[in-house]
Amino acid sequence: MSDKTEYKPQLQAAYQQEVKDKLDDKFDYNNVMEIPTLSKITVSMGVGDANENPDDLKLALEEMAKITGQKPIVTKAKKDIADFGIRKGDPVGCYVTLRRERMWEFLQRLISIALPRVKDFSGLSDKSFDGVGNYSFGLDEQIVFPEINYETVDKIRGLNVTITTTAETDEETYELLSLLGFPFKKR
Repeated sequence: MSDKTEYKPQLQAAYQQEVKDKLDDKFDYNNVMEIPTLSKITVSMGVGDANENPDDLKLALEEMAKITGQKPIVTKAKKDIADFGIRKGDPVGCYVTLRRERMWEFLQRLISIALPRVKDFSGLSDKSFDGVGNYSFGLDEQIVFPEINYETVDKIRGLNVTITTTAETDEETYELLSLLGFPFKKR
């Protein structure tokens, strides 16, 4: 029999060894299962002129796949929008939902590599919580990720990142993300 050691991303190991205990000490949970954790990360990218220029959508899909390590899903318009020349069913962007190891790996790269590369970065806003354990923020440029080669980028595109947790309040979510190393603006 071979010895198989289970691979665990560094941030996930830190969560299990340190963060869970600190959260339990601060909020005094009755049960270990009440301690908040991450459930998924959704990364989305809008491509406004995808119906006029299909190559833009193709490049956005390739960049999203490089950034997340997972094949993105194309989002389609739900209704006609005459002002933008969009018909129901036209492609308007793409998204990826990350779970388990890929989620933890993406979060590690986001915190330690991508966010420090953001121009004039002064921290993430602490006002982007939705009240039920989720945190959302946007990045203006996809080139902050090292997987994207700056020389091959034809257009700068923004990303939206939503982190879904099992926390029930904004305070618990803030504490969880802070302990994981999120660079929030000083309160």
